[in-house]
Amino acid sequence: MLKDKVAVVTGGTRGIGFATVKEFLENGCKVVLFGSRQESVDKALAKLNDINPDYPVEGMYPKITEYDEVEKAFTEIVDKYGKIDILVNNAGVSEKEPIEELSVEEFEKTIDLNVNAVYICSKAAVEVMKNQEKGVILNTSSMVSLYGQSSGCSYPASKFAVNGLTKSLARELGKYQIRVNAVAPGVIATDMVANLPDDLVEKICATIPLQRMGQPEDIANAFVFLASDKASYITGAILSVDGATMT
Repeated sequence: MLKDKVAVVTGGTRGIGFATVKEFLENGCKVVLFGSRQESVDKALAKLNDINPDYPVEGMYPKITEYDEVEKAFTEIVDKYGKIDILVNNAGVSEKEPIEELSVEEFEKTIDLNVNAVYICSKAAVEVMKNQEKGVILNTSSMVSLYGQSSGCSYPASKFAVNGLTKSLARELGKYQIRVNAVAPGVIATDMVANLPDDLVEKICATIPLQRMGQPEDIANAFVFLASDKASYITGAILSVDGATMT
């Protein structure tokens, strides 16, 4: 579905990001994954090499909250591959501290990575994609962007902002044939969830009509579809992939 396309995936070293990188590769895409540091990037690339040594994948670790670093990385990618067809803004952090315990610094850290980096990477991608007169920008949102959550206000605030960027950029960038969409995952079986007690996992699953947590591949497959030409008339959408989770 993504044959001969070139994609950049931020936060591509683990969880949803890693699954997205793998599914993109399985669908014929060339991928540059971004991580926070060389160690995590090398580890992800080694894991992908073990799966398939012929995957056309490489890794980089620019600071995605700094425009100059992102622009430099994108220039290197275009110099090598000639284009960037797809950007997946997946990198992010979360927290659940109540407002009394959430420091201003931690709030700003969440907004910096979850919102500012999405803006910065999208801005750099647009400079490439508008000259191509085509492109796809995909953002990782969250079910809490629709409902909020009972503690940890900076995370849902950041994802509400991601939705706003998604819808606004879809309207703004349509003239360049750049589509912008987001996927809003529900409860997904990532490393963080794997460390939860079994009884808590059972309680969480009981609130989900499909009676299971989602897998990273469930989100990755949604990204594959939205990145593909099969979604050529879809833009400005926030696609919930949450098993109809009850809030």
